[in-house]
Amino acid sequence: MASLKHRLKMAIKILIRGGLIVLNDGFILLPIKKHSFVFESFNGNDINDNPMALYQALLRQHPEYASDCYFNVKPRLYATLHAKYPDMQLVKRFHLKWVWVMARANFWIFNSRMPRWWRKNDQTTYVQTWHGTPLKHLGLDIAAVEIPGTDTQTYHQKFLDEAHRWDYLIAPNQYSHDIFTQAFGFNHQWLDTGYPRNDRLYNATATEIADLKQQLLGRQPQQVILYAPTWRDDDFQYVGRYNFKLPFDLATFFQHVAPDTILVLRPHYLVKDQIDITGFEDRVKILADDDITMLYLISDLMITDYSSVMFDFANLKRPQLFYAYDLEHYRDQLRGFYFDYETELPGPLVTTATALYQALDAYTAGQWTPTEATEAFYERFCGWEDGHASEKVLNQIGIEG
Repeated sequence: MASLKHRLKMAIKILIRGGLIVLNDGFILLPIKKHSFVFESFNGNDINDNPMALYQALLRQHPEYASDCYFNVKPRLYATLHAKYPDMQLVKRFHLKWVWVMARANFWIFNSRMPRWWRKNDQTTYVQTWHGTPLKHLGLDIAAVEIPGTDTQTYHQKFLDEAHRWDYLIAPNQYSHDIFTQAFGFNHQWLDTGYPRNDRLYNATATEIADLKQQLLGRQPQQVILYAPTWRDDDFQYVGRYNFKLPFDLATFFQHVAPDTILVLRPHYLVKDQIDITGFEDRVKILADDDITMLYLISDLMITDYSSVMFDFANLKRPQLFYAYDLEHYRDQLRGFYFDYETELPGPLVTTATALYQALDAYTAGQWTPTEATEAFYERFCGWEDGHASEKVLNQIGIEG
């Protein structure tokens, strides 16, 4: 019976998709609506990242465009995101209004891929912002894809098909520009501007940062440490159900940091409900849904591993610690790296919990100092950033200030 229900549900979804595609194929023959914009972050899972930064910059320059700006969101998140952003126009992905708005938009501004079976109006300008400087192999450079529900050849072809639709692609640095060229097979127009989402890292004031701490943490602690690990896409029980276990002991962790320290955990949204912080609710905050730029701003130290958060956080020139407890597996079997991870990081690298605690002791004792690698990392990956990327992007795609 369960199998029959599943097949029936899938059949209905396919029929609905087919109907929407037919409507879209008709709507995209109509003229676009001038100065209309559709934004989307992470396939409609949130309203943040580069699309949000560009949306905000656009309305600062042209508040008269507000009535023709839309953010795509997943239907199940519509109520939550509408309550969070009541002044924004949201549309539910794959609903009738979404089909109409998408088909006649002057600009699509997205940070992830669209399904390759969805077509765009020939007059629509597709601006792909992407969502991070790559450390791990990406797109066509992944030799063996381990994501459940797909295979390597199909995954590569989807990347190629999608990248060929992008009219513009933002690069945060020359390193990313070069990698995106090969990993996406991209050959259209580049926006070598830095990332719009990082503008705030350069422009936020001390008062704004204090207000963020109060908003997110409820107080002004002596120190905030952010733990933002990468998503391990091969560690799953079944499609949609991923594993996560905190790779250090909370009680021991707090023995090696300043007394009034709050630990902020930033897990992937797919595993955020699996973390047990029982007994440490007053010292640990799980913030999986807040804009990560806000977490950077309130943090004195970030602990990560292979996540691209290292590149954005480096703009602040604050300390980073790299806890790569599964380095050999991740480097050699799962994704591979684009640069020499073990020598080019802008902070200490540790691979065991014991070494992590020792590094925290040194940090707490004030024994960390910037190195040549720290400065070289900043120059290589943050050299294009100046707090004005959003304005540069809008100007280069033809939106006058």
